[in-house]
Formats: sequence, structure tokens, C-alpha cells
Amino acid sequence: MKKEVQVHSLFSDFDIYLFKSGKHYRLYEKFGAHIMEVNGEKGVYFAVWAPSAKSVSVIGDFNYWMEGEHPLNVRWDESGIWEGFIPGVQKGTKYKYKIQSHVNDQKLEKADPYALSCEHPPNTASVVWDLDYKWKDKKYLGTRKEMNRLDKPFSIYEVHLGSWRRNMDENRSLTYSEMATELVDYVRETGFTHVEFMPIMEYPYDPSWGYQLTGYFAPTSRFGTPQEFMELVDAFHKAGIGVILDWVPSHFPEDKHGLGLFDGSHLYEHPDPRRGYHPDWKSLIFNYGRNEVRSFLISNAAFWLDKYHVDGLRVDAVASMLYLDYSREDGEWEPNEHGGRENLEAISFLRDLNNEVYGSFEGVQTIAEESTSFPMVSKPVDLGGLGFGMKWMMGWMHDTLEYFKKDPIYRQYHQNDISFSMTYAFSENFTLPLSHDEVVYGKRSILGRMPGDEWQRFANLRLLYSYMFAHPGTNLLFMGAEIGQHEEWNYNGSLDWHLLQYDYHKGIKELITELNKLYKKQPALHEKQFSNEGFEWISYDDSQNSVLAFIRKGEDPKDSLVIVCNFTPNTLQDYSIGVPKAQKLKEIFNSDDKKFGGSGIKNKTLKVEKESFHGKEQSVKITIPPLGAVVFQIL
Repeated sequence: MKKEVQVHSLFSDFDIYLFKSGKHYRLYEKFGAHIMEVNGEKGVYFAVWAPSAKSVSVIGDFNYWMEGEHPLNVRWDESGIWEGFIPGVQKGTKYKYKIQSHVNDQKLEKADPYALSCEHPPNTASVVWDLDYKWKDKKYLGTRKEMNRLDKPFSIYEVHLGSWRRNMDENRSLTYSEMATELVDYVRETGFTHVEFMPIMEYPYDPSWGYQLTGYFAPTSRFGTPQEFMELVDAFHKAGIGVILDWVPSHFPEDKHGLGLFDGSHLYEHPDPRRGYHPDWKSLIFNYGRNEVRSFLISNAAFWLDKYHVDGLRVDAVASMLYLDYSREDGEWEPNEHGGRENLEAISFLRDLNNEVYGSFEGVQTIAEESTSFPMVSKPVDLGGLGFGMKWMMGWMHDTLEYFKKDPIYRQYHQNDISFSMTYAFSENFTLPLSHDEVVYGKRSILGRMPGDEWQRFANLRLLYSYMFAHPGTNLLFMGAEIGQHEEWNYNGSLDWHLLQYDYHKGIKELITELNKLYKKQPALHEKQFSNEGFEWISYDDSQNSVLAFIRKGEDPKDSLVIVCNFTPNTLQDYSIGVPKAQKLKEIFNSDDKKFGGSGIKNKTLKVEKESFHGKEQSVKITIPPLGAVVFQIL
């Protein structure tokens, strides 16, 4: 093989202009390692950004990792880009960049920030790869815009691929290819509309769960090749299920082969530790004011939507990006130019991100994990918002789980905790999350929080999920919650699938399946899920009985549903509620159904009386089962 590096470039002058302006959103087509043919010779073109480098060479198993054997050429235009074509390098070649820096003359070995594939951790080399794959999801993509609209069902199953299910014979996680059958079949069976993967981009440290990334453009090699991950996405699309990826533009680890001090300088991270170092996570924070970094991050978001056909991005730790004083004491942060605590550069970056995503990819959604009251997170950029499609409703999650932890005898004193979310439910497009963060670090599993004896604990869990699906907004449930997992989540193990041999656990799974069917079938539960026009209280102040009653509405008034929740273990008979104009109420869902593990207390079709109650001209007497939720159709 020839040793010399040939001069070659994929960058036009306009590419360089866009890159330096922070407006190049397809950098993966230029940077990285690209298999190609130049002047009749097959090989690989390499390009890397390292403006503080004295020299950059490609080292790898093709040249025995010898520094200086294949030096790249620096561009003349002061872009800081080093590039060149090396004949004879093939797919599967392991490589890194050897960088000699102007800063203290230090020498660094770095993985390729744009690598399409990486070695299996703990090894850290990049791998020359391609993205050749014959997609079979054209029909699905043609319907995605309709399916992912904000007035459509959005029920998300959150998954950690390494611990969803394991091959016990070989004591390993399933591969992408195995999950293309087993996981897809399971999500389809339980009725979720979307699956959300905790980060699948390459990460070095298993206990980080993937939230400390080093390979932003490479699906982790733990479970297979890039093409096998494409096969998994394709299989979900064939089943009509959308795929959302957790995406982490908020911080990155200090691993020596990663982005930190990439060319000896603070290239990707902010140079001021008050803005460039995260004290909680011991990680580095991107410099959102540097144009080339903005181009890198937005290109990365576009990459997964473009090359892997994913249907949405759930953006991690947005609150940590928005505030300069996030998790910092006085004196540990510096105000912005207006004297405020907002990170103006990060806010601008998020708006640019959402403008690009929604402007270039039809039918996708971005979802913000944002835990503060920052305004207009899920409002359009042109109206002054951040431009996300949805935002996690962390307040609902916290208040609801705290309420359910209480012995039912004390719930009468905390009625406001369970009803308060409705006071702000329509200020954003909210997703109600019961996520992985709620079942770790001693918080216990969702079932483990429920009070009472075994029957009451499972009844409380059925009630919690039923209330969640009946509440305005979309839903997210972390894996294991749908089978009533006893133990906290273990990233290094498997869900306790053996629990499904027991009736109560089987009943929880059946309940979730039934709730997903109800959510998809009933327009009142999704058509106006983000609008106050889709919700009306019947009663929120019966603290003595710990009862909530409300109406959910769709576009057609005939689709309205009446939902009643009893948060005590007492059966409430002849309980009067006011109802809209109707002749009858028909029970269409009851969390106390015996098939879910309940006691089987039900309502027959009920005749509405012309007797005013709760401010309505008519009323009806119902039976509310213990620790139960009932959904009625208005006839």
C-alpha cells in the first residue's frame, strides 16, 4: 500500500463559510473517514478540525500505529481543518488521529469525532465504516407526518438496550438484530406508539447508561454494527412504531480519546470552567457560542434523523444548558451580558437546532427534558419559544409520585397535590414521564413506592397508570414499570421477566396494553391533549373521599369521556357526579377489572337523571371501585 497522503478535499469555499458561521448542518458529509475512489485508487478520505495543531497524522492498524506515516494537510483558509486521501485503507480499519499541538507542544491520540463506528469499549479506536443500507420504510415515512402530529397518540416505551432482556445462556445483552424481533414484537404487543432508546451513541463507561458520549456519530458497537442498528429502526417502522433517541448536547466526558482538549486547546468545551465544567457530572460543557461547535452539534442531530431515519430526539438535561447558575453556588458562575442567569448562547443554539430539525425533516418531534419553569420551551421559535415539540412534565411526576407514596388515609389532606398539575397543564405541550431516573439510587421501583398490602399496592399502581393515561398530555413509561417490577432498575442485568408468571404482574401488563388501546381509540384522549379546550373539571375538591372527576374532550363533542378516580381503598357506591347533556353513561374502562388483578367492581350502563349537580344540569350515580379509575363514554 502506498504511504503518501494525497491532497484531496470534500469542502467547498461555501462549506467553509457555513462551518465558520455555525450554519453547516451536514458536516457528517465532509468530516470523518469517507470510503471513496480518487484518481482510480480506492481508499479513505480523512478530515478533522484541529486549529491548534502543529501536525495531524492518521495512525491505525494499516500503518502499525506509526506516527507521521500518514500526515494530513492543513487547509490554507485558516479553517483549522486537516484533510487528505490515503489509498488502500479499507472498511473495518481501526484508526485514530495523532495530534501535535501548539499548546505546550503536547502530543494527543484522539478518536475521530465524526467516526461512523467505534471499537467495542474499553477499546477506544475509531473504525472506518460506511452507511450503505437498503431501507424498507418508505411507506412508513410517507405516513409519519400524520402519525407524529401533536393531536395524535404518543405513548412512549423508554428502553435501555443493554438491560431490557438478556441472553441468559451466554450472559449477554441482546444484539440489535435480536431486538429487531424480540423488542419490536413486545412493543407492538403492548401497544406503545413509540420507543425511546436511552443513548445509543458510543460511550466508554457502562454505569453512565450512555449519557457520557465519545462517539457522537456511531451507534454503540456493544450490540452490533451500524447496519444492524438500521435494521432495528427499520423493523420498528415496519411495525408502525416510531423511534426516538435520547440525545446529549449538554455535556461530554473527559476521557483522553474524546472531545476534551481535542487539539490541546479548549476546542469543543467552553474555556471558562464556570461555563465549561459540570460539577455534578464531572464532565465538560460545550461552548455554544463557538460557531463550529454549533455546526457540529446540529449536524449530529440531523445525522440521526437523516441517516438512521429516527423519528424524534429527546434532548437530555436542557435545564443545565439554559441556566449559567445551574447546580452552582454564588461566585461559581458569571451573569450574562444583561446581568441575568440565562445562558443566551445555549438558548440561541436550541432555537437554531429546532428550526433546522423541523425545517428539514418532515414528521419528526423534539422533546425537552427540562425541569424548571423556563417559559415557552415547547412553543415555536417565531413566537419567542425554544421550538421543542414537547416538554417533560417533571412537576406532575414529582407531585404524583409523592402523593401515591402516602397511606390513603392521609391523602385527604393532600388533594391539591394530585390536582395541582391541571393549573399549568396547558402552559406547554407536556409529556408525562415515569422515567429511568425514578427507579434508581434508592428511590425504589414504581411498585415499590406504593403503600398498603399486596392487593393495595397493585391497585395503587393500576390507578396511577390509569390516571396518567387519562391526564392531558402524552405519556412515557420506563421499561419494567409495565410488569410491576419489584426491584430498582439494574443497568447491568435484565428485567425480571419471570414475574409475568404471577397474576398481579400479568395484570399490570394487561392494564398497560388496554390503556394504550384506549388512548389510541378514543379521540378525546389525544385530539386536544395539549389544549385546555380538551379538559373540564367535574370535581376536584372532594378531599374527604379523595376523588377526582373530569371530562376529556375531542374535536367532536360526542367523543367526550368522563373519568373518575378514587384514591382510597373504599368502594364508593351511589356516588353522584354532574355530567354534560346525555342520556346514558357506558363504562368502557375500569382499572379494577378482574383481568387486571382487581376485585371486579363495575358499573352497568347508567341512566342520567335530570338533577343538577357540580354545576351541571344533569347527574348520575356511579360506583367507584377501591383505588380505582373508571372511564365512561357519554351516550
